[in-house]
Amino acid sequence: MEILLMNWRPSHVCKTRTLLALVFCMWVSMEVMAGTENATHSSARPSTLNIGALFTFHSVIGRAAKPAILAAIEDVNSDQSVLRGTKLNVIFHDTNCSGFLGTVEALQLIENDVVAAIGPQSSGIAHVISHVVNELHVPLLSFGATDPSLAALQYPYFVRTTQSDHFQVYAVADLVEYFGWREVIAIFVDDDYGRNGIAILGDALAKKRSKISYKAAFSPGASKSDISELLVGVNLMESRVYIVHVNPDSGLTIFSIAKALGMMTSGYVWIATDWLPSHLDSLNPPGPDTMNLLQGVVALRHHTPDTDLKKRFMSRWSKLKHEGSPSFNSYALYAYDSVWLAARALDDFFNEGGKVSFSDDPRLKDTNRSTLHLTSLRIFDGGQKYLQTILKTNFTGVSGQIEFDQDKYLVRPAYDILNIGGTGSRRIGYWSNSTGLSVIAPEILYKKPFNKNTTAQLYSVIWPGEVTATPRGWVFPNNGRPLRIGVPYRVSYQDFVAKDKSPPGVRGYCIDVFEAAVNLLPYAVPRTYVLYGNGKRNPEYSDLVFQVAQNNFDAAVGDVTITTNRTRIVDFTQPYMESGLVVVVPVKQAKSKPWAFLKPFTYQMWLVTGAFFLFVGVVVWILEHRMNHEFRGPPRQQLITICWFSFSTMFFSHRENTVSTLGRLVLVIWLFVVLIINSSYTASLTSILTVQQLTSRIEGINSLVSSNDPIGVQDGSFIWKYLVDELNIAESRLVKLKDMEAYIKALTDGPRRGGVAAIVDELPYIELFMSTTKCAFRTVGQEFTKSGWGFAFQRDSPLAVDLSTAILQLSENGDLQKIHNKWLTHNECSIQLNDDEDDRLSLTSFWGLFLICGIACFLALTVFFCRILFQYRRFTPEPVEVDVEEIGPPNPRSRRSLRSTSFKDLIDFVDKKETEIKHMLKRKSNDGKDEASPSTDRQPRSRS
Repeated sequence: MEILLMNWRPSHVCKTRTLLALVFCMWVSMEVMAGTENATHSSARPSTLNIGALFTFHSVIGRAAKPAILAAIEDVNSDQSVLRGTKLNVIFHDTNCSGFLGTVEALQLIENDVVAAIGPQSSGIAHVISHVVNELHVPLLSFGATDPSLAALQYPYFVRTTQSDHFQVYAVADLVEYFGWREVIAIFVDDDYGRNGIAILGDALAKKRSKISYKAAFSPGASKSDISELLVGVNLMESRVYIVHVNPDSGLTIFSIAKALGMMTSGYVWIATDWLPSHLDSLNPPGPDTMNLLQGVVALRHHTPDTDLKKRFMSRWSKLKHEGSPSFNSYALYAYDSVWLAARALDDFFNEGGKVSFSDDPRLKDTNRSTLHLTSLRIFDGGQKYLQTILKTNFTGVSGQIEFDQDKYLVRPAYDILNIGGTGSRRIGYWSNSTGLSVIAPEILYKKPFNKNTTAQLYSVIWPGEVTATPRGWVFPNNGRPLRIGVPYRVSYQDFVAKDKSPPGVRGYCIDVFEAAVNLLPYAVPRTYVLYGNGKRNPEYSDLVFQVAQNNFDAAVGDVTITTNRTRIVDFTQPYMESGLVVVVPVKQAKSKPWAFLKPFTYQMWLVTGAFFLFVGVVVWILEHRMNHEFRGPPRQQLITICWFSFSTMFFSHRENTVSTLGRLVLVIWLFVVLIINSSYTASLTSILTVQQLTSRIEGINSLVSSNDPIGVQDGSFIWKYLVDELNIAESRLVKLKDMEAYIKALTDGPRRGGVAAIVDELPYIELFMSTTKCAFRTVGQEFTKSGWGFAFQRDSPLAVDLSTAILQLSENGDLQKIHNKWLTHNECSIQLNDDEDDRLSLTSFWGLFLICGIACFLALTVFFCRILFQYRRFTPEPVEVDVEEIGPPNPRSRRSLRSTSFKDLIDFVDKKETEIKHMLKRKSNDGKDEASPSTDRQPRSRS
C-alpha cells in the first residue's frame, strides 16, 4: 500500500502544476487582450478635446453667450451619457467687433487643434473665418451670424445654430402686407449683415406687391451727426414705415435721434428686427429713459417654445455669473445648444468609428519667409465626417428642436411679434414659416392639419403717439411742394373739363369729382392744376399720361380713359364714370308711304300666310261638307264659302259654325296661329311707323369695319390708335375731328361730299353730342368696348388707393350722381334706332306655328278619309262569282267593271250627306239579315 501511494503522489503533483500553468497562461492572454482593447478605446476617445469659442465678449450678444457656453461645457462634462471618458475643453477668443482681429483670433484659435468652433456672432467675421475652416475642415457652429448669404454652398463648414435673417425679413414682409402698406424705408448698417438682410427684404416685399422706396444705410461706426443727417433726409420722404435692421450695440442711437426729431409721434411706423428685443432682454430691467424712446415700436424676437428644459435653464441663469452680472437674451439659448450639438455629434462620431487626428497642410509649409506661424495650422482629418454627423444630429435643446433641413437651416423657424409700450413689451402674435402670422403659438399649430386658407391674425397694436388706428404709412413730402396735377386743355366738350379764370383755374365735371373725392380724405392734399395743351386743339391724352409716368406731373385729372397700355406705366383710381366706344350715324324721320302697312312682314311671310288661310279653309270645308249644311250648295256658292271662311278667321268674324269634331280641332289651332300673327303684325307696324330711320347702311362696328367709308374720331383721343392696332383699319380712312361743329358737318356731308359715314367715340361724349343736336344723330349697334374714366397717378402712389375709396364713397352716398346732374343733364334721345330690315318679321319667326297647324290639318284629313273609306267599303256590294259556261267567253272589260268601282261613284259617295250614308248603310244591313234567314232546302237537280 505505501509503495502504491508513493508512486501516485508525484504523478498527481505534476498534473496539478501543469493545469495551473495552463490557467495562468490563459489569464495572461486575456489581460493582454483587454489591455490592447483598452488601449484601442483610449485612442478612439481621447481624454480631452478642444473646442473654440469666438465672439466679442463685451457686446450684447457676447455677454449672454459666454456664461451660456460655460454652463453647457459644465453640463456636458458632468453628463455620463455623452462623451463617456472624454472631457471637453473650451478656448475663448475675443474678436473685439473687428473683422481683422477676428480673423487673427480665428487663426490663433485653430492652432490649438480644435475639432469645432462656436461662433462668431458677427456675419462679416463669419464670411472671413468660413474660408479658414473650409481649408482646415473644422466645423463652425455660429449662434449669432444671421446673414442669409452665409447659407451659400461656398461655405460648407459653416453651420448656423440660430435662425437665418432670410426668415425674419419674410416675417417683416408679412407684417407690411397685413397692415396694407406698399412702401417702406429700410434703415440699416452698411455691412454684410445689414446689406444682405435688406436685399432679401426687397425680394420678400416684391412678392407682396410692396417695395423699399429708399435704403438709408450708415457705416458701422457712424457718429450721431451722421445718423441725424440720415434721419432728417428720411423724414422728408413720403413713406412713414421704417424697417430698422442694425446691430444691438448701436441701434438705440437711431431711436434717440428720431425722438429728438419728432419722428416717434402719430403717423410713424417703426419695425425693428430681433436686435432690439435682444438688447432689451439683456437689460435687467430696461430703464424708463430707454423705454420712452421705443413707445409704439413693433419688433421681432426669436421664438423659443416654453419647454420644461428651457424653464430649468432660466431658473439657474441668475447663478451663472461671469465678470459681473450676466445679461440674457435668446442668443444665450442658441449658444448653449451649440455646445450640446458639438458634444452629441462628437459622441455619434466616435460611436461610428471616427478618430480625432490632425495632419499638416502641405500648402502652408512655404511661408515665403513670413514670421506668421502658419505651419501650426493643421487639417482635421475627420472634419468632413464630423460635419455630416452634425447635420444629421436631432435633439431637443433649450431653444427648441435642433434639426437641420437640406439647406442647413434649423427646422420650423418662428418669431414672436412684440409691441413695445409702457415699461415693457407685449406679444401681439407669432410668425412661422409654415403658418404665417397668427395669435396661436407655432408649436400648437404644427399639431393641427395645415390650412392654406387660414387668415393672418394679430392682436391690436398701440402705435407711436399712443394711437390704435393703423397709420396709413405715408404722407406728402415735407418739402413745401404741392402736387402738380396735369389737366387736359380741351377745345371741345368743355362740360367735362375746361380752363377757368377763377381759382383753382379749371372747372368741369371731372374737376368737381376730383375735388369732392379729395375733400373726403382724412388729410390735406396741397395741389396745383397745370393745363396741358395749347388750347387750339385737344391734347394727346396718351402723352399726358406719359408725363405722369416720367414724374413731370404727380397726377392727371380729367376725362382720361383707363386703357391697358396706360395701366402699364401709371396707376389709376377706381373709375368714376363708365365709358365705351360706340358708332354714331345721321338719322332722319320716317316718311309715311302708301304701302307702309306691308312692311311688318317679308314677302315670303305674306305668301305663306295667305296660302295657309286658303289651305285651312279647304280643310275645314272638307271636314264639314258632309254634315254641315252651311258648307253645302252649288259649287260656286261653296267656293265663295271657302274663301269667306278662310279670311274671316283673321278677324275672328266667321259666321259659319263648325259641327264636326275634327273641324273644330283644326279651327281652334288655326285661330291660335292667327292670334299670334295679328299681335306680331300690330307691334311691328307700330314700331316701323314711329322709329327714326338710318340714312346710311352702317349698322354697327362690324359693318363699319368691312366698308371702305371714312370714319371720324375725336382729336387727341386714344381711339385712332385703337382702330388701327386692334381693328386693322387703314389710317387713310380715319379723320380727326376737332370739335362738335366738325362732328355735325362731317356727318351731314357724308362720304360723298367729303364727310364721314360714321363717328367712333366714347359714350359720354356721344350722349352729350346727341343731346345738343336734338337727336339728329344716333348710335347704331352696341358698345364694343367697356372701360371707364379715372385719375392717373405715378406707380405705387398711395393716393390712388385712398382716392379710389373716396370715389366709391361718393357713389354710395349719391354725390357722384349729383355732380353728374349738375354738368351733364340734358335731353336724352330715348328712341332706339333700328334699321328697316331688322324690324320686318320673316318666316323664320313663325315656321313652328305653321308646322303645328299643318300637322293638325294632315292628321284631321287622314282620320276623315280613313273613316270615308271604311264607310265606302261597307256600302259597296261584294263581287259576284259568275259561271263561265252560262255567261259565255270572258270579257276583260266586263270583269274589270264587275270587280271595281269607278272614281265617280267614290266622289258621289263622299258628296252625300252623312245622314244619307248612315241611312243607306242601315238599310243594307237589314237586307243582309233577310238574305241570311233560314229557307227551304233546295233539291239537287237530276241529270239526264
